[in-house]
Amino acid sequence: MIRLLGWLAALGLAAGLVMGLGVAPREVTQGNVQRIMYLHVPSVLVAYLAFAVAFVASIVYLARRAERPDHLAHAAVEVGTVFLGITIATGSIWGKPTWGTWWTWDARITSVSIVFVMYLGYLLLRGMIEDRERGARYAAVLAVVAALNIPLVHFSVYWWRTLHQPPSLMKPGGTTMPSVIWAAILVNFAAFALLAGYFVAKRVDLLRQEEEALG
Repeated sequence: MIRLLGWLAALGLAAGLVMGLGVAPREVTQGNVQRIMYLHVPSVLVAYLAFAVAFVASIVYLARRAERPDHLAHAAVEVGTVFLGITIATGSIWGKPTWGTWWTWDARITSVSIVFVMYLGYLLLRGMIEDRERGARYAAVLAVVAALNIPLVHFSVYWWRTLHQPPSLMKPGGTTMPSVIWAAILVNFAAFALLAGYFVAKRVDLLRQEEEALG
């Protein structure tokens, strides 16, 4: 099953590359730099999805103290943090030619950076506490708290004046983008979601083996 996920992810990434570079048209105002959106937007959506999985798994772990949801939460946070890092990096690259700066402390960028640091703290917390059960419990609480900040990131562009544009897909009234651009984003989102699922499944398996080795 894990191998199948890997192959599906590879096919999805190839399809997303074709959609983003070959099928989707060149944007009139921004030019080809706009194509980074096909990496930027799907990566943040996949990060949100991974953190949602970690949120639910952490609540289950706190309720039942079972190893499997803890492993799932741990793996999901690791993968989600990588995708959120990709989001921040691609946003900075996109911002330079469009805003004239690599970084600005507006509400969206600042709030997403805080969430990123919180999940890095989750990973550091797990590594710092020698008692595995206590570390897992503290980390689970942090995963729940960090996930509650994600709506703040999403709505920050509505609540405060920011340079960042409003959401492209998840916005009131639905998307107004041309269907071909919308399709390219969705194909890449599906590919990244499959890739994230593959990484999470592999990481859960490794965590299980580590647990068995440590007894």
